[in-house]
Amino acid sequence: VVVDGSFSTWRDDERYLDMIACFRPRIKAGLRTGPVLDHLPELGAERDRIRAAAEQLGEPAAAELLLRAVERGPHTPGWFAAFVTALQLGGCALAASYANPSLRDLPSAAEEAEHDLCVALLQVLYGSLVDRLRTRPVVDSCLRAGLATEDDRERIRAVTETRGNREGARELLSTIVQKKNWFSEFLSVLRETDHADLADYLSGNTGGNCPKQPTTANEEMEVQNSMSSETAKEQKQNNEVNDILSREDSLLETLPKNTSLVSDEDDADSRASPEPELVLRDYQMEVAKPALNGENIIICLPTGSGKTRVAVYITKDHLDKKRRKSECGKVIVLVNKVPLVEQHFRKEFYPFLKHCYQVTRLSGDSQMKISFPEVVRKNDVIISTAQILQNSMSNAAKEDEEGIHLSAFSLIIIDECHHTQKEGVYNNIMRSYLKEKMKNKKLKKENKQVIRQPQILGLTASPGVGGAKNQAKAVEHILKICANLDACRIMTVEEHASQLTDQVKEPYKKFVIADDKRKDPFKEKIIAIMQEIHTYCQLSATSEFGTQPYEQWVVKEEKRAAKEEKRKERVCAEHLKKYSDALQINDTIRMIDAYNHLNNFYKEEKSKKAKIRDDDDDDDDDDDDEPVAPKQDATDTFLLNLFYGKKQLKTIAGKPEYENEKLTKLRNTLMEEFTKTDEARGIIFTKTRQSAYALFQWIKDNAKFEEVGIKAHYLIGAGHNSEFKPMTQNEQREVISKFRAGNINLLIATTVAEEGLDIKECNIVIRYGLVTNEIAMVQARGRARADESTYVLVASGGSGAAERENVNIFREQMMYKAIQRVQRMPQEEYVNKIQGFQMQSIMEIKMKAKREQRKIYKENPSLITFLCKNCGKLVCSGEDIQVIESMHHVNVKKEFQDLYYTRENRTLREKHADYQTNGEIICKDCGQAWGNMMVHRGLDLPCLKIKNLVVRYKDKKTSNQLYKKWGELPISFPDFDYADHFVSSDED
Repeated sequence: VVVDGSFSTWRDDERYLDMIACFRPRIKAGLRTGPVLDHLPELGAERDRIRAAAEQLGEPAAAELLLRAVERGPHTPGWFAAFVTALQLGGCALAASYANPSLRDLPSAAEEAEHDLCVALLQVLYGSLVDRLRTRPVVDSCLRAGLATEDDRERIRAVTETRGNREGARELLSTIVQKKNWFSEFLSVLRETDHADLADYLSGNTGGNCPKQPTTANEEMEVQNSMSSETAKEQKQNNEVNDILSREDSLLETLPKNTSLVSDEDDADSRASPEPELVLRDYQMEVAKPALNGENIIICLPTGSGKTRVAVYITKDHLDKKRRKSECGKVIVLVNKVPLVEQHFRKEFYPFLKHCYQVTRLSGDSQMKISFPEVVRKNDVIISTAQILQNSMSNAAKEDEEGIHLSAFSLIIIDECHHTQKEGVYNNIMRSYLKEKMKNKKLKKENKQVIRQPQILGLTASPGVGGAKNQAKAVEHILKICANLDACRIMTVEEHASQLTDQVKEPYKKFVIADDKRKDPFKEKIIAIMQEIHTYCQLSATSEFGTQPYEQWVVKEEKRAAKEEKRKERVCAEHLKKYSDALQINDTIRMIDAYNHLNNFYKEEKSKKAKIRDDDDDDDDDDDDEPVAPKQDATDTFLLNLFYGKKQLKTIAGKPEYENEKLTKLRNTLMEEFTKTDEARGIIFTKTRQSAYALFQWIKDNAKFEEVGIKAHYLIGAGHNSEFKPMTQNEQREVISKFRAGNINLLIATTVAEEGLDIKECNIVIRYGLVTNEIAMVQARGRARADESTYVLVASGGSGAAERENVNIFREQMMYKAIQRVQRMPQEEYVNKIQGFQMQSIMEIKMKAKREQRKIYKENPSLITFLCKNCGKLVCSGEDIQVIESMHHVNVKKEFQDLYYTRENRTLREKHADYQTNGEIICKDCGQAWGNMMVHRGLDLPCLKIKNLVVRYKDKKTSNQLYKKWGELPISFPDFDYADHFVSSDED
């Protein structure tokens, strides 16, 4: 069947069918129908019947039905490639290797025999394994070892939670045997998760310590009877399956036909056919026309109107035209959030294009092991985060073989393109495009070959006005966005506006304003504490406590004190910032949440001091003559005693009579909306991760919400730039999936849910004291897509939120007027303005590059030293720093290890993160964190965080400086030389 191991030589569908028939038992044994069916939308309604068969008759019957459906067809172009890809994406690697040995080596007879023997061994020892296996840690390790996919892990976890550990273990064992070369990896997983006895038992190395087996005649008889019962049960099931499969037509008629699992009801009809039909509505075709003619445009359509579907249509049309001309077509879809990569791939681009083109996705979360240029070479459509493309373009500028140029693509689609401005990653990419465009003008004049440039397509729901206060500035902002994207025009719906209005429902908008006159003794106590601190350190604030101006002032004071090495003022400012945070939390959510924020901070402060004292006691045992420096000075003692002396804080925080009035308004709004309809869904947008989690806890603690059917969960970002631990991408996907399915009907989200994410239509969208700009308002309001939906702003009367929301409404109207003015502008005037802004953008980047270059040559590492931010102790010189992968700044001097302690990283422990880290490094004198230990190719290295250090310039012309990022420091450090350290390590 296989001629040279590639698809291109298999011209006859019969050969594909022969391949399936030849290895049918093996493919069937390695099939899990659920995950595979997710990637076979062309099966249409049969998918639901096969799923129903899996539930009613088991996996063998469902697998047989699936194979018969694939064999039956219809066999459209690319059907076999789609089937093999579905097996791979569904986690059925072993089945995929039999179905298509061109992508994976076909197992040899010896490998087959070994696999069968290992499966048989697993069955013999099955009872002991399911009794003793701790499923949760094992499935996590299996995921890392490649023995399970994310879908596998979620399924096994669900079984474990609902039916117990034994059932979860059974599900796990039945999953891993469907992977290639699973046995040795599974033994490693067992040993890694403290199941060494089971690993030895499976491998035969028991050493006399094997798991308990039947020892009495009664026990042995009981096991034999149980095995006989299981065998009889299995035989009976197989007989039923064979009997039913012999009457497949009647089976298909009797299985439920309404068990639809399509996530988007609007797409169900279009995806039910063997090949999804890609058809645009009239208003979608109206905005797509210029792009279909090859023009660079921006498409501006509201949230929920199908912008991505338009982009898929334009992509297919573009590639079809290239193919007819025998030209190379290559499309890259750029997104600004990792979850959007998977969403666009699964929901839009892959289902509609997989029959004709190779479609893949790539993000920082991907497990892709091949280089980005290789991914581009092998695929027609790549969905990627923009940062990956920018990194590869930077490599190309250095003439690195891992680099890629924009000329490699024929079409670039930029999602949420309103971010193409200032120093954003989208704009950095487009500036390279504009520089090439200017260069092409010069090459044309010289009659030289020009650089091939891709077509550009931008997608946005709201380009905004960039903070404009008048119509002229709003027009200028729209023109700059068009210039940055080199757009010939910005497209909105005009001719078919009524159809768009019918498609996108406008929600009812209302403001719910809370009274600020409530008695707040908790706030009074916090303010009293802050005043005591101000008196102690002689600081005078110019703003009201707990406001944003005050927070900015206190952060500035902390930086100033650190530079001037005034520890007392710096530490007091740090604590004042925490009390200011507590005031803001108290104003937003519950008093107990504000108290917990402070209590957790002071617990951490106490534990740091205790750790230093304990370590010093140990050191004193070794060297009684060494003087011990004081670790907790008068300032530390004053601040700790001040907090722990206010015992009434916790008492007041627990009193419901002082509840936040905004929470009362929010509760009433939720109760009203969720009692209107039986299937309500909603989103609450809030400012911080902490407030999102606290609101979730508040809803959980209130039984009345459960009585009206509210099932809430929080949804926050995945970045690590917050004190509150982030969500992982997988956790985000799981929550959104449950929200779509209805297992969750209320999301409490930060701005992560505003843009792009495919979230089910909502009846109620609430912005809880959160007002940013007009773009965020339009995006959030667009989530209220259900019929008769409501958009609510809940805010306090004195916060100014209602006024800012009215400003955003005004700016939104200004934006639409500005777009119309740009659209009606004479073409010559439009082109002249666009070219002027483009020249300005290029000059700005050139000047910036020159400034950065001057900075690099002006300073060198020997001119700076680093001091502890807290106690001012000398940490190291700039000469001691080397850089790993242009990112990690490590201290390479052995003497440095005498200056710090290493402690467990609590953040990573709470997240159960699987990072190679040896913990956090802290100052021996004061407990200030300096960074983390990292493992690089077997070497333990202290990796410093510059935000925890003060930079002192030796020439004294520049005062001490604080930096947030290493990139802000005008110094170039040498790359880490692994060879030098490897040799010294070997000598040690």
